Amino acid sequence: MNVPRQPKLGNNDWRVLSGRPDPLGATFDGAGVNFALFAAHAEMVELCLFGTDGAREIARVALPACTHEVWHAYLPDARPGQIYGYRVHGPYEPERGHRHNPHKLLLDPYARALAGRYRWTEAHLGYRPGQARGDLVMDRRDNAQSMFRARVVDPAFDWGGDRLPRTPWAETVICEAHVKGYSRLNPAVPERLRGTYAGLAHPASIARLVACGSTAVELLPIQAFIDERMLAVADRVNYWGYNPLAYFAPEARYAGGGDPVVEFRAMVKALHAAGLEVILDVVFNHTAEGDALGPTLSFRGIDNASYYRLRAGDPRHYADSSGCGNTLNLNHPRVLQLVMDALRYWAGEMHVDGFRFDLATALALGPTGFDARATFLDCVRQDPLLSTIKLIAEPWDIQTWQTGHFPAPFAEWNDRYRDAVRSFWLTGGASTGELARRLAGSSDLFRHSCRRPQASINYVTAHDGFTLADLVAYERKHNEANGQDNADGSNDNRSNHCGVEGPSDDSSIQARRGRLMRAMLATLFVSQGVPMLPAGDECGRTQHGNNNAYCQDSPLTWIDWDNSDAGLADFVASLAALRATHPALRRETWFDGSPTAQGEPDIAWIARHGGPMQPADWDDPGNRAFGFLLGRADADETAVLVLLNAAAAAAEFELPPPPHGAWRLVLDSAGQAGTPMAGMQTVPAEGVVILLAAQPAVVQHG
Repeated sequence: MNVPRQPKLGNNDWRVLSGRPDPLGATFDGAGVNFALFAAHAEMVELCLFGTDGAREIARVALPACTHEVWHAYLPDARPGQIYGYRVHGPYEPERGHRHNPHKLLLDPYARALAGRYRWTEAHLGYRPGQARGDLVMDRRDNAQSMFRARVVDPAFDWGGDRLPRTPWAETVICEAHVKGYSRLNPAVPERLRGTYAGLAHPASIARLVACGSTAVELLPIQAFIDERMLAVADRVNYWGYNPLAYFAPEARYAGGGDPVVEFRAMVKALHAAGLEVILDVVFNHTAEGDALGPTLSFRGIDNASYYRLRAGDPRHYADSSGCGNTLNLNHPRVLQLVMDALRYWAGEMHVDGFRFDLATALALGPTGFDARATFLDCVRQDPLLSTIKLIAEPWDIQTWQTGHFPAPFAEWNDRYRDAVRSFWLTGGASTGELARRLAGSSDLFRHSCRRPQASINYVTAHDGFTLADLVAYERKHNEANGQDNADGSNDNRSNHCGVEGPSDDSSIQARRGRLMRAMLATLFVSQGVPMLPAGDECGRTQHGNNNAYCQDSPLTWIDWDNSDAGLADFVASLAALRATHPALRRETWFDGSPTAQGEPDIAWIARHGGPMQPADWDDPGNRAFGFLLGRADADETAVLVLLNAAAAAAEFELPPPPHGAWRLVLDSAGQAGTPMAGMQTVPAEGVVILLAAQPAVVQHG
């Protein structure tokens, strides 16, 4: 290929060598910086260099070489801290899938850190709006003044002997948390640190995480993201962060004014020191550039036809599996490389312990839809680094649900579990049989290909949808504050307001709401699989009925620690301690009813008469009470008996004979059970009771 001519713009005093096509991105080698950008259809690529303030462009250099569709140069005089961007020349032919526009300053897809501030303006559009031909006419306005730049980073960091906790899946309890929302209102965290990486790493934050039994923190997206145009013009923000722009860069708004890379690493180091793993919620299904009428910020202007899935026969428009306007094309080797390189960067250089893949089915698309043997999944599974850490799939997108269909070692969010628990306790819509399947690890979904019960990530609530407290206080969503006429968010909440929509001063309603929350929490922690609980649900956090608070960066979404329910938090702590103490609650193998080494069945389903559940018991839609007995794997373990009653009246259970010793009550979610008497146990209305065949123990009440 002919070397492009040197452009006339800028200062050409910088020494420029050909450099290497790998690694992609801007890499400091101790002497200079190598720049490499994949742009298969480009005709020329310009590297724009900015001064230390990031505002003034001080030089523009044409990358002198192109190898295997990668444009590259080496600048011996460049150093960490150098701020840069790209302008890519090439065809602007949307009808053929090409959207190059050299009037747009573009962000390096491999940027490790961002400089400057993004501000929405129509100058970011690659096409001229308002034209009869729509997006077919190139826009020639320059967007540099309102666009992010990339910053070269120094890879050095003193990890000080940091080691990944590597908590076994069977011992894992996940807390889903938002970096800002977790500490923003915590009075024990210094004001200057609240809402930042450092705030989450502060001892006061860590103490709360540890107190509720968490072993891992799953962070809502922290890969650099922007606010959508719709939100920007309405003076709102994307609080959750599911609108990514730079997959290698930690979000600067959580850095508290310091270097985001350094602060993120320091946070990980502090959490590891407390024994807490860090799992990132990553969004590789789409980018912030949206649909064909969205802005040109990076991928679209660099190589639209390669980075995105375009409609067959209509490459002007995007195939959209995410509902966000576009879908990354992981079937292209360079796009697949981008995602794999990003994952290895976060796991290797940033020391994170795992990933939760948003809308993961969109990452595994074959010619006919979802493919469990898709190249991306196979690449992750064979990778010597990634295959050894925690991998979690959200097993759906807007077009398909694939719960249970991902291959090992992926675990999966279990929406069937969520729906069963809510329906059993709140609406009566789930049978005892359906709940039993979920309690036992959902073998109907995950028992294949040598997967274990820990393939099921069990949850009742998550960041999207009602909080736990709102689940028992609202039957309708109340998203008016989002500015979308309450049309956003799910209408399928499976909730129960207990008689009054919203807050109530009625003590009986308050008591019932508390019972139901504790019953669902107890169910979560006695289920086989991995429990996940959103931060704040352990202490009664409310969003006042907003079930889609993605654009609410305010006290509505921040955890109000001053007014939290300490009693509920103590109850969650007792559940987590019970689960950690008794291996029967977190088995690594599936139940099949066979005897354990002690001659007891690994699980026995118990009817109210004390004997095994019969088909009539399972099939009776009026039966809202049942239990299960977990046998001992060895003589040192304790048998666990769990009794559940979702009915409006108390239920009397005849207790089965204990494998040894006597049954002793250790947890009563409703606080009204009383101790077992003459082989009988009362389970209060809407309550869970746990008994152990062990030595005397302290009774935990709700």
